[in-house]
Amino acid sequence: MTNTSPEPCQSSDKPYHHGDLRRQILDEAARLLKEEGEAGLSMRKLAQNLGVSRTAPYHHFTDKQALLCGVAEEGFRRLREVVRTPPYVKGAEISEASVRVFVRRYVQFSIDNAEYYELMFGARLWKSQQLSDSLKTEAHDAFKVYIEQIRAWQQSINNSNIDALRFAQVSWSTLHGMSRLLIDGIYLDVSAINVMSDTAAKMFWQQLYLPA
Repeated sequence: MTNTSPEPCQSSDKPYHHGDLRRQILDEAARLLKEEGEAGLSMRKLAQNLGVSRTAPYHHFTDKQALLCGVAEEGFRRLREVVRTPPYVKGAEISEASVRVFVRRYVQFSIDNAEYYELMFGARLWKSQQLSDSLKTEAHDAFKVYIEQIRAWQQSINNSNIDALRFAQVSWSTLHGMSRLLIDGIYLDVSAINVMSDTAAKMFWQQLYLPA
């Protein structure tokens, strides 16, 4: 593979591919957030770590706020893939066991991607009133996929007496709450969360069978 000519570097001679720079910026930003927190993240530091000019990141993100929105967008894209991963698709066989796996997968995603999750659902962006349109779209699309999975569960047992949107809102709130307990360090015993996850899955499964 042949490298394209990089922009003049400020403090490194590492080459990069122009087409990959946006992805590299997002990945490096996520790494810095994970290791150093938001205080350790700056556009200048990103450029230095990636070995590009100080202005290069601004070709992809107008400022730090836009960058954080970009990281959150990537998080929602990843979450969407977790939610729609088989067997959680329309037409697949759904059982209490598969719901249990679904719940555990969601919580595990939040733990493994805490640097994304903090931005995806944290006050830092949502209370700023400076959300990018693309972030709003990614968040909406991720929840839309989640609702589709609820409808798939209902169809698999031929019971749609519970409104799918409300069921999705309540069940997601439960998953989010357990995720926050782990991310915030309130619960450090993963086994306890696993038991809570399995209990939540059992409750979800039972709720699916309730009459209107």
